[in-house]
Order: sequence, then structure tokens, then C-alpha cells
Amino acid sequence: MRIQPRPLLLMHENRLLRERVRRAARDRFRLIAVDDWDELREGISQAPPAAIALVDPYQGQPEGDGPSLELHDILTSFPSATVIVAMDTESSGYRDLWLLGEWGIAEVLQIYEDTSQGALRRRLLSARAQPLRRLLAHDSTIQLTGRARSILDAAVATVMVGGYPKDMARSLRFSPSTMLRWCERSQLPTPRRLLLWMRMLFAAALLDDPGHSVFSVSLACGYSGDQALRRALKSVVPHSPTQLRKMGAFETVSQAFFDELASLRDLDQDRV
Repeated sequence: MRIQPRPLLLMHENRLLRERVRRAARDRFRLIAVDDWDELREGISQAPPAAIALVDPYQGQPEGDGPSLELHDILTSFPSATVIVAMDTESSGYRDLWLLGEWGIAEVLQIYEDTSQGALRRRLLSARAQPLRRLLAHDSTIQLTGRARSILDAAVATVMVGGYPKDMARSLRFSPSTMLRWCERSQLPTPRRLLLWMRMLFAAALLDDPGHSVFSVSLACGYSGDQALRRALKSVVPHSPTQLRKMGAFETVSQAFFDELASLRDLDQDRV
């Protein structure tokens, strides 16, 4: 599968860090430099679900005033955004770290420890799994096997780059027919439907963001517009985007996904 670079929004004045991030990004990220919080907000609002933001949480703040409330406002408006902060954790103090965690930061990058190109690259790529971790952290009675989790991880990665079932199979070094058998044995939907579910979960996460319009969610998830997104959602849940927003989109769609997994598990047990 040909991996498409995912957007990496960088807002940090540390020149050494910026250069190291540029080298670590290489072919896996498309680096986009932003200068201030307004530009970052605009970038996140237009970015696809795969985007990451790496920021200085103290940008524009007088020393000792703590993390910027501009960051809090952005995370409140776009709770599905993957935001990493780069800071000196030793001088920032426990209170700031606790506060950033409460706000919903995905990762904390230690400027003076995570300095090697390899370490930076690993930390950036680790943020990729955040949506999957959020899904698997869902309160559900479904117990996923290690094989099922590997397939879900591959499905998430495939959707992130706009791939298809054959791309997911290739990423796991399977033929399409083997991929289909693995999904069946793992009590998962077919590869095509699994990718649809992952795409709808991303759409639902974006619908929960007050800063995203339905149209922008449609475009971010690869659809031509509102109607295309509505048709896709209707294939997994009997609700429109507007209804999902009122109900809690991600919670509703993820519960429907786990309900389908439960049905597949029960069907498999009946066969036995």
C-alpha cells in the first residue's frame, strides 16, 4: 500500500525542535508550519482525520501563566483532534501536565529528552493509534482477540490514507481472500464493511466537534458532500448527521459497531 503523508501542523518557535521534526517527518508526514493560534485553529478545521498538530502550549503566554487558553478553546471546539505538545516537562510542573491531560492532549513531547530523529518519529507515529485506542476503550462486553485488534489497527491505518480492502490486506501481507477468512475467524465484519465502519467512526468523532460543519466532515472523510455522507451513515445506523449530533455521534455509532460485533459473535457460536 502506498502511504499518503498525513498533515502535521507545527507551531513551535524552538528552531532545533523544528529542524528535528522536519527530519523525522520525512515521507510519512506533510509538514505545515503555522504561526499563531488562529492559524492553528483554521488548519485543524480544514485538516482530514489523519492530521496531527504539534504545538508549544505556552505560545504567546507570559512566563508563569501556564498553558494558553487558546489551546483549551481549540481542543473544546475540536475534541477529536490529535494534538501533541512539546515542552520542558521539568520546568513546567505537575499542575500544567495535569491540566493539559484534562484538556485532552494526545501526547507530551519532552524537548530535551525526545531529541533524536528516531525518538521523534516514534512519538509522532504513536499518535496515529489514538482513534483506535479510543474505540477499544469503549465500555463493551466484546472481548477482542489479539488478531482482531491487529485487523482493526490495519483498518484504521487504511482509512487514514483513503485506502481500500486490498490495501488493508496488503498492509498485513495477506491476499484479499486470506484477509476475508481472517475477518471471519476473528468475528469481524468483512473487510469492506469494516473499513466502512472505521470511516463512519471517524465521521462521528468529527460530528461531535462543534467546530465542524456536516459539509466539512463529509469532505474530511472523503465524501463529495452532505448527501454522500448521509447515505454512508444510513448503511450502519438509522440516523442522520443532525440526529447523531444531538444523540452523541461517536457514542451512538461506536455502540452500533459493537452491537454488530456481538451479533457476529453470537452467529459464530450458533454455528458451533
